[in-house]
Amino acid sequence: MKKILLPLLLLAALALVTGSAQGWGFFGHRTITQIAVYDLPASMQSFYYRNLLSLVLQSTAPDERRGTDPNEASRHFIDMDHYSEEDPFGKVPREYEKAATKFSTDTLKKYGTVPWVVLEMKDSLTEAFRMRDSTAIVHYSAELSHYVSDAFVPLHTTINYDGQLTDQKGLHALWESQLPERFISTYHLEAEPAKYLKSPLEAIWTVLGQSYGFLGETFDRALKIEKTMKPEVRYTFSHRYGKTSRRFSDAFADEYDKAVGGMVNYRMRMAPGLVSSLWLTAWQDAGKPDLNALMHPSKPTKEEREKLGIELASWKRNTIAQDQLLLAQQKLKKADVVETIKSARDMGDAPANNADSDAPASDAISPAADDDAGPAKLKVKTKRTSAGTQKIKEKLDD
Repeated sequence: MKKILLPLLLLAALALVTGSAQGWGFFGHRTITQIAVYDLPASMQSFYYRNLLSLVLQSTAPDERRGTDPNEASRHFIDMDHYSEEDPFGKVPREYEKAATKFSTDTLKKYGTVPWVVLEMKDSLTEAFRMRDSTAIVHYSAELSHYVSDAFVPLHTTINYDGQLTDQKGLHALWESQLPERFISTYHLEAEPAKYLKSPLEAIWTVLGQSYGFLGETFDRALKIEKTMKPEVRYTFSHRYGKTSRRFSDAFADEYDKAVGGMVNYRMRMAPGLVSSLWLTAWQDAGKPDLNALMHPSKPTKEEREKLGIELASWKRNTIAQDQLLLAQQKLKKADVVETIKSARDMGDAPANNADSDAPASDAISPAADDDAGPAKLKVKTKRTSAGTQKIKEKLDD
């Protein structure tokens, strides 16, 4: 039986961790994963809270792989408007086998497979629960959280994933990274308790349908601001990891938040409920194994109980962001902070090698990953005991 030993010192070490703007952005994915733990029943919550740091860090691993795994990108989205602009959800079969028969596996891979990846991760988590494999439980719980969260983003359901087809390039990072990071203290993050899902397949397709329904407002509200805000005010240039790129300015973000901030908050608030419900569903489908038996010590410590109590109370008051209790809010590494060189007003046109002027290499990279170096990685060391079990220690590689 594998057990994760997570020293409390790691919680302090997280202050050195930061992430990049991919998917919901590392900030968004980590926030959603942490809130999902608060949604769980007591029978699961102690185990998940004991492993909260690992869950939060590993929830961004799928985005970290995108630069090295050519098969990863298409797992984060599904371009529904490729299949039909009028009734795409009536054209695409829910089950993967039927969809592959109708459109081919290559087509599904090119235009995204996120609903079926969610089911794959749920099944893998169920098996991890059956095997009482604590390492695998944490791993697949974090992976599942990531892909479920991606399904809540409207721009993950369209070919025009970054506004690149409507001269709104940069909308992707603005919607799911810049707004949450800038306005998290104004968001409501309370969520419904986890519940057993009779049909996870139907649940994830319902979420994708809702996300697709928000696309019109996502683009139209930005266009309305663009008509009244001059380009030199609308954009800034930033330099990160030796690369200069253009992004929407804070002034534009402020106006855009007034227009769509409620939508962004709503999608972020709803995501943890489905994440925790899928965790609960996998656990119940596996026969409800005793998760406390996978912990060492097997009961929450006094410090854990007190800390969880403080966080739950803050979350229920909807002050968890204001109280700086989200792990995603911890201090960034100096090297990872975006250096804003000049405003667009001062710089004029973007440099010729500006990344924003490059066309996507393929429709399969539909939402594009940023070029950030990403967060610190977890180093894992294993040691066999005399009883034949493995102890796994994790530490941050900073």
